Amino acid sequence: MKHRALLLLPLLLTLVCHPSLAEEKQPEVLKWDALVPEGFNPDKLFEKYELDKMKDSDPRADEFMREMKQVWKAAPVVESMEGKYVKLPGFVVPLETEGGKVSEFFLVPYFGACIHVPPPPANQMVYVVMEKGQNIEVTGEMFEAVWVTGTLSIKRTSNELGDAGYVLNATATEPYTEEEGSITIGP
Repeated sequence: MKHRALLLLPLLLTLVCHPSLAEEKQPEVLKWDALVPEGFNPDKLFEKYELDKMKDSDPRADEFMREMKQVWKAAPVVESMEGKYVKLPGFVVPLETEGGKVSEFFLVPYFGACIHVPPPPANQMVYVVMEKGQNIEVTGEMFEAVWVTGTLSIKRTSNELGDAGYVLNATATEPYTEEEGSITIGP
């Protein structure tokens, strides 16, 4: 009996010293607000213009759109998110497809983002690259909310649909459910 205990001692010490061996690493479940630095208000620009009094033909409307696109494209990110293993809910905006499956996409906080002008600020768009073999099937369900899990990095990515302040190297996606608690998806 004493010898068995001594044989198990190295295994127990390994598990205590390296808890990651005892259980799989769990992602940090994020809300979209976690990607916005404290003090940044993407809607502050709206205060400068009296949009409710402006007509579409007003030259200030074009000026507002130009300025808003610049501010939102340069939206600051949260530097401490670099390298975090996370799980984030959102909607898929397909960018790259392979054989009927989406391999790269923007993850956005609300349905219709990037389709309607303007797209969200860069700190509210995540460019997702799926791990090989983990692509999302192109179906009607693709436009439903999803959970995406992976490692987040701070890297700006742009294309004609918008600008992302983060890249997520994703290892998994799953249909969105509120199992993680009350997560607000949307602006």
